[in-house]
Amino acid sequence: MKKVLPFLPERPEKPRDSGLTMVMDKGLSIREAEDFMSVGSKYTDFVKLGFGTSMVTPGFSKKISVYKKAGVIPYFGGTLFEAFVIRKMFREYVKFLDKYKIDLVEVSDGSYDIDAEKKLEYIRKLSKHRTVISEVGSKKKEVVYTPEQWVAMMKAELDAGSVKVIAEARESGTTGIYNEDGSINNSIISAISQHVKLENVIWEAPMKSQQAWFIKHFGANVNLGNIAPNEIIPLETLRLGLRGDTFFQFLPDELKK
Repeated sequence: MKKVLPFLPERPEKPRDSGLTMVMDKGLSIREAEDFMSVGSKYTDFVKLGFGTSMVTPGFSKKISVYKKAGVIPYFGGTLFEAFVIRKMFREYVKFLDKYKIDLVEVSDGSYDIDAEKKLEYIRKLSKHRTVISEVGSKKKEVVYTPEQWVAMMKAELDAGSVKVIAEARESGTTGIYNEDGSINNSIISAISQHVKLENVIWEAPMKSQQAWFIKHFGANVNLGNIAPNEIIPLETLRLGLRGDTFFQFLPDELKK
């Protein structure tokens, strides 16, 4: 494609550290996962088996194999981690990870309020033998953090061993780093982008308008998450300026006249 059209932004090849795309699998069948990988594996870095769907999706272990074979890293949603922890079953959770050979693990406290220091302890423990990404922010609309708190939490979790921090927005994209109508919470995102390295943040952005905003402000290789499987190709066109929302983003000024 880049040999045909000039002025397309460079996208790093996998495995990459920036320009990451995390897709949310909320219960795809094995056949749907295979179809998704047939077109989306090149553009997908991580697949999150959303919330606790892995406990109720038939044949999900075969689906894990589909993703791994396609060169995509699957992992369990942080809500499942919380479901084990609230039942005081952290050891059983680790055994569950071992059973399905899951090397990437998400630590979150979006549904269950885990003490901050305890959360950091879980990150330290898990990062000794696995790659950890942690999610910052609450799924509860009534829980509101200041921009300074967002920054402090992200920095602490990266220092504890997380390789990336996810900025919470839920699959709806109407909480956390967004307002209730899905619009950008500028004060929070501005503070995070000023004080945390962009390559270390995965912004949950399920809506097209949110994806376009991040690409316009932070470039084609911003890390984005909670993307629907059928949106992986449309998102890649946004990243490359091949869709109306970002059409002029990467063109030289003389072509914009």
